Amino acid sequence: MTDPGNGPGTAAPQPAQKVSTAPRITAARRTSLLVTLVLGGLTALPPLSMDMYLPALPEVTDALHSPAATIQLTLTACLMGMALGQLVVGPMSDKWGRRRPLLGGMVIYVLATAVCAFAPTAGLLITFRLVQGLAGAAGIVIARAVVRDLYDGVAMARFFSTLMLVSGVAPVVAPLIGGQVMRVTDWRGVFVVLTVIGLLLTALVWRRLPETLPPEQRQDGGLGAALRAMGSLLADRVFTGYMLAGGFTFAALFAYISASPFVVQDLYGASPQTFSLLFGLNSIGLVAVGQINGKVLIGRVSLDKVLAVGLAVITLASVALLLMASGVFGRVGLAPIAGGLFVLMSAMGLAMPNTNAQALMRSRRAAGSASALLGTSTFLLGALVSPLVGIAGEGTAVPMAVVQVGCAGFAVVCFVFLCRPWRVAPAAGEG
Repeated sequence: MTDPGNGPGTAAPQPAQKVSTAPRITAARRTSLLVTLVLGGLTALPPLSMDMYLPALPEVTDALHSPAATIQLTLTACLMGMALGQLVVGPMSDKWGRRRPLLGGMVIYVLATAVCAFAPTAGLLITFRLVQGLAGAAGIVIARAVVRDLYDGVAMARFFSTLMLVSGVAPVVAPLIGGQVMRVTDWRGVFVVLTVIGLLLTALVWRRLPETLPPEQRQDGGLGAALRAMGSLLADRVFTGYMLAGGFTFAALFAYISASPFVVQDLYGASPQTFSLLFGLNSIGLVAVGQINGKVLIGRVSLDKVLAVGLAVITLASVALLLMASGVFGRVGLAPIAGGLFVLMSAMGLAMPNTNAQALMRSRRAAGSASALLGTSTFLLGALVSPLVGIAGEGTAVPMAVVQVGCAGFAVVCFVFLCRPWRVAPAAGEG
């Protein structure tokens, strides 16, 4: 099987060296707090865009006189935009460097978010959530590509876990901020706050994030070259396996993100503030386990073993949620459901950083294209499951649990039959 981009075990051809005067992050600065915070802010953009808005979903349904399934499309549209936008921005960053595509995307994100704040209809809100996602994709895909520019092997996996600590603050505080914003204004105020956050992050990127891809390492060619690079990556069975395993894992997570406001608030009668608190606790679990992954497990246990444990726990938690939601144990209250969701969310800290690291280690070149494929598959699968969780209405949690079980099962199948971890030699740098 091919190893695109001169992956582990293959010596990368050395391009002709050129003198570059562009500002870059040097090896000595790789672990600087500022770089970590900037990259964490970029990876935090998706949970900020999604989770601050979650407590407002029932109110948006009433304010725009639309059914819940239609309003859930505002989540789907944003995810679809983030998925498709990465396919464009990733190859652009391989050709032109990381900074220019990133800054352009951030400016458009700010403008689209401002329009969402004043959208008078559900249709217009859905449209500009799509634009918001397309532009916001720049931050997601380029942050991963920058990490690949700077790190390899175990160091890269550890840095992804560190990013989870930084970006994990977003899903903890975002619904809390959203709930508090709802106390003093309506759902439109949530988008005003997101606009301000986007402006601040754009300014920080402009002033503080140097270029990490020098001219001599950039990819030549246009659309054809980008498509060939992506084709080579997809031809690598192992890369594709990790990509799909990570995508289906995120889809199980997004089934929770999309359905939980209605399950917790409408089905169990919790307030927006209670929902925000539960969501924050689940996010704390994800961040804590992610730090155990990065600080304790990586370097002592192989990435594939840790990933296998994470996928197993996610699958078991999903099955338990399905049994509770379908009434096998009788009528259950909010506490058991919240407990199952906490276990599922926490196990994501073992799965998501390691699927990203293992996939990106298959590509030493064209990191932007590899990151684009990872991000596109992740958000596309998340967008596809979003409407499914509300297919039976707002009075049951069964569709959410069914989707989670299915996604977890597919993730396990992809990991076992495509990655075949028992046959894959450790990537360079893995202990």
